[in-house]
Formats: sequence, structure tokens, C-alpha cells
Amino acid sequence: MTVHNLEGVKQLEKIGFKRVVLARELSISEIEYIRKNTDIELEIFIHGALCISYSGQCLFSSMVGNRSGNRGMCAQPCRLPYELYANNNLLDKGFLLSPKDQSALDFLPSLIKNGVDSFKIEGRLKTPEYVATVTRIYRKYIDFILENINLSDSELISEIHKKLELKNETTGLSDKEELLQVFNRGNFSSGHFSNEANTNLIYSKKSNNMGLYLGKVQDFKAQKGHITLKLENSLSIGDRISINNENYTVSELMIKNKNFPSLPSGNTVTIGRMKGNISNGAQIYRIESKKLSNFANSTFDVEKELLKIPLDAKIAIKENSPIELTISGKTGFYSNLSVNLKTNIYPEKAINSPITKEKIIAQLSKTGNSQFKFNNIEVDLEGGLFIPKISILNELRRNSILLLEEKVKELYTFDIKATNLPNIQNRSISKSKIEKPKISLLLNILNKNASYHYLTNIDTLYIPYKYFTLEDYKYLLENLCSKFTVYIYMPTIIKDKYLKTIDKFIMQAIDIGIKGFVISHISQAEILKRYNLPMIGNYSLNIYNIETISKLRGIGLSKITPSVELEKLELNSLIETSNLHTELIVYGKTPLMTTNYCFLGKSNSCYEACKKLCKENTKFYLKDRLGFEFRLIPDNTSTITAIFNSKITSIAYKDFNVDSVRIDILDENIEQIQNIINKVILGERFEGNDYTNGKIK
Repeated sequence: MTVHNLEGVKQLEKIGFKRVVLARELSISEIEYIRKNTDIELEIFIHGALCISYSGQCLFSSMVGNRSGNRGMCAQPCRLPYELYANNNLLDKGFLLSPKDQSALDFLPSLIKNGVDSFKIEGRLKTPEYVATVTRIYRKYIDFILENINLSDSELISEIHKKLELKNETTGLSDKEELLQVFNRGNFSSGHFSNEANTNLIYSKKSNNMGLYLGKVQDFKAQKGHITLKLENSLSIGDRISINNENYTVSELMIKNKNFPSLPSGNTVTIGRMKGNISNGAQIYRIESKKLSNFANSTFDVEKELLKIPLDAKIAIKENSPIELTISGKTGFYSNLSVNLKTNIYPEKAINSPITKEKIIAQLSKTGNSQFKFNNIEVDLEGGLFIPKISILNELRRNSILLLEEKVKELYTFDIKATNLPNIQNRSISKSKIEKPKISLLLNILNKNASYHYLTNIDTLYIPYKYFTLEDYKYLLENLCSKFTVYIYMPTIIKDKYLKTIDKFIMQAIDIGIKGFVISHISQAEILKRYNLPMIGNYSLNIYNIETISKLRGIGLSKITPSVELEKLELNSLIETSNLHTELIVYGKTPLMTTNYCFLGKSNSCYEACKKLCKENTKFYLKDRLGFEFRLIPDNTSTITAIFNSKITSIAYKDFNVDSVRIDILDENIEQIQNIINKVILGERFEGNDYTNGKIK
């Protein structure tokens, strides 16, 4: 939900939330400010992979790769290589969107003393060994801080640094090395915690696990498969190493043809049985330590860690009757649910070895890697019977579980168009067919020299908030407000220090005639409500369903812009059941990311030595491996960069019964803008290689 300021926390607390997970882009002082001004539980991300975009504001994977990061299916386009251009001049290249993993050990004393309630560690798609190692080490240092809470932050950090360097006798590694070994991208970063600018946030050379540096290939004898190097770190048989992005398992470790199971740093060694893309001078990294993996595995019990849903079963095996199985659930979604299934197989009279209860229970208990286990199995068995195929029991178990799962899905899945959903208010507006939706025009970039007053057929004009804070644009804004119905288009991110000045600029905007607001984050609703002007909910609120719309209506919105991730059927259902007016974006380049990072200054905050390229009248863009160009719009007001799609979304609105349609303008000139408006009025869309219809198939 991109919760990045105190107002956002308070709004969610008012709605009824118990805990808020703050955006990872907050500094330690910003977290402290929020903590001092609210009693709600706070959760903070402390270790693991960072997204370059604010969470909830990344559409890159969804719009380009058709896999939604907001819905947990991110294809990670941020971990791919890009080139950065200013006009046609190459400024930078590499993995420019790939942040280093974060480690917050230096900030734990401050976070704990400030009363943060919960720490979050990244674990998605990570190995059990990673999870065991990282959680063990952080638990150790959290407990150490709690036991020595009377020490100052600097004293605690000094002690933490000392402890991080101590070697573990079992693994041969220090805590710091263990964290780096299980996963790192070019070492760790402090992320956004520091109050100072972080120019070390991105690692552009490699986007996957670096491991620990072992040394360089001094000599490679391809025929023998021998690599010689001087070890910068220890190495053991069974370790995994990486050379030129190719991975190998160490199976032969030698000094002068003598084999060793393990060797410490400082030795010049030969690794045998190596073939592939290997060259003299190539850097070698250990990406997995056998000793560390074995130690991590010894710290947890796989069977105990693998939590399964408990079921009960009753099976009846009787002569002249089909085999019958009933299974039932006792917890969670499965409470008080049961299914009964009969086979078309009848047991037979046994000649030699009749089936036993023990055999039946053993067979039914084989739930394998499924999410279920049987706690109790009741067997109603007549003596002296034989089952022709024991696999019948396996099939009966599998099919019964599938039926139970389907029953749960049916019970807990409901249609977006259903009228009996909880807390949904009755419709307050008529949804008769709207033949001619109103036209809204968003000017993402305001050109002081453009003749906007010549534009026609615009019902509402949206102008970004930042222009109302700039004295140079005052005269132009006054002219636009005198000709058009102007709404302030609010940015998604407004941190607390900028919220303190917002009233001054809003009052100035009201004085020159603005008529309303497009709010881009839930925190803005309460702030702007006091001006008693209409508020439109932007797509960045991630409006997917009518529950969301109901809540937004309750906090004062009059119109909403549905998520651009909705497909045609979902979108139509949402529009037809909405109890607020709806606006559909039908033209424009979609912002794919909103980042707390400047790609020009290579920092998460402005700093004195920056060259301030953002001040130049230059078009900046990223180019991917396929040659697609993604426009960058840096905003040094709060070090926010927007990355726009390479293609223009163009949708014909005639299939959607919306109250208004929105046109988003980026670099188009006045003539082009008017042509776009005219085409949209006709209900038509643009075709060609430069255009996409987004999710509307």
C-alpha cells in the first residue's frame, strides 16, 4: 500500500488496521517521527532483496511481461541489464535497476529503541538454508540489543561489529561472512535507512548471488581440467563456485597433487575436474558453502517446519459394497467440511493374504508433498477381504482431497458482481448507458511555451502538484485555470517533511481557481478533505474491486480510476457495480515505476556533489536488451523518478460504460494533443507498433 508518511498510517488506523508495514524507502528519522505520533503497530523490512520501485507502484512486470508484481508474480525486469541515455548520449549501462540486498544490522539499536513492533526478512523463493541462517543471526543480535538496551546506540553498534567478525567454529565463517555467503548482490547496502544520501544502493555489474570472493584463476590446464588459484577465503569439497557466470561443484581440491577435504585462505591450490568457460584471470566466487549448508540444516527439523492441514478419514471396506472414503477438515477454511467418495471397485474374498487395517492406514497416510496430513483414520473393515489393486486407495485419497479443495474454493470464492458482499453500500448513481463520456487531460510535463489555450473539447485538465510549488509557472497556471476546469494531480509520494508545506501551495492554487484534486495515495484523502473540493482516486490506489471502492467512498472520494492491471471482464464488472463515478485511462504512456532513486545522480537523495543533470532540458530514457526505450522523469523535489512504458496505451472506450475518459500526455505537442482528443471523442484507438491496449484484450 506504499505507506510512506504519518497521514497514511493514521488513515489506515482509522479504517481499522492493527499493523502497518511501512515503505522500505523511509529513513530512520522518518520512521522515528511516525512512531512518536501513532500507537498502531509498525513493521519494518530489515534484510534481503530491495525493489527499486516503491512497493505497490511497480507495473513493469505486469505491463511488459504480463506477470503482476502487485499480485505476487513479478518477473523481475529490474534484474535485467539496461542502458541510460540523455537524448542519444550513453550515460551508463549495466544492471541499473538492481539494488543491492539490504542489511539493517547497524540500525537495529535505533529501530528497537524507537519501538518498532515487527521486523520483516525477505524469504520468498529463498532456500531453507538461507532462511535458517539469516533469521538465526538477526535473532542473535536482536536478543543482544535487548539484553544491553541501556548501552548507547554507538556502543551497541561497536559491539555488533566486533561480534560480526568472530568465526563460527563449525562453519569456519563469521556471522558477516555467513550472511554474505547465503546471498548477496555485490555486498550489502543500508538501503534507505540512513539520513544521508546513499550512492551505494545499486550494484550494476551483476544481479544475482555473488557469494564470497575466492581469488583469480592463475593457471587453467584445459586438458587436465585443473584450475590453480591463491585462496582469499576457505574452500572445501562440496562447495559450489562460480566462474564467468557458470557454476561448478568442487569435487577435487589439491596442493601438489595431494587431496584435501578443506583448505583455509592463503593457500595456493588446484581445483580438479573443471571444464567450461574458464580463462586465466577470471574471478572465482564461492556461491555455496557445504559446511554452512550442513550447519543451517542441522538447526531445523524439516518435518516440524513443514506445517500441514490436518484431516480425518473414515474408510469402509465391506463385501458386496463399493469401497467408500469420507474425509473431513478440522481447522481453518476446512473446518466442518467433509466429502464422501465411492469407487466402482468392490473388495473380493481373500485366498491367501487379506488386507489389514494397518496396510490401509499406511496407504491412506501417503500424502507426500501435499499440504495435507491425516491425523485420524478410522477403518471399518470386514475380515477376509482382498483389494484387487492397492493403487485404488491412492486414487481414492487423491480424488477425495481434490473434491475437498474444490469445495473450499467454491465456498470462499465470490463473483465481483455479487450483490451480497459484506459492507457494500447500495448504488447511489444511475448506470444507464453513457453515450458520451467527459474528457479529462493530464499534462505530465507542463511546457511554459506551449499554447494550451488553443485546445478544445476538454472537460477537466489535470496538472501535477509540483508546478503549483514553482514560481516560474504561476502566470501559466493562472491562465489555464481561467480557461479550463483544473484539478491538481497529486504525486504518489509526499513524505512528511513536504506535507508540512502543502497547505501553503494548495491555498495559493485555490486562489487562482483550481476545482479539485486527483489523489494518488490514501494519505492524501484526509489532508485534502478540509478544502471541500471534489477528490478523484487515481489508479495508483490499486483499485481492483468494489470493496476498495466502498472504502474510498467512505473517506470522501467522488470518482475513481480503476487499476490499469484489470482485464476487460474484470474492468467491466467493476464499472457496472461501482457506487462511485468511474474514469478510464484511454491514452498515454503508463508509469511503470515510482522510485526513491535518481539514475542520474546515482543516489536515493540529492547531495551537494551531484552534477544535477535533472536541471537540464534533456530527455532521459532507459533502453532494454530488445531496444525498447523507457522514458525517465526525474523530480528533484523529493528525489522521485518515474519510469514510463516504452509503448503508448490506447483503448477504445465504447466497450466500457464510464463517466469520463482520461488522456495522459507526456512529450506530445499541441497539435498532437488535439488530434488525440479528437480521436478519443470518436471512441477510436490508435494502432501500430508504438501502441498497446494494455490488459484489454
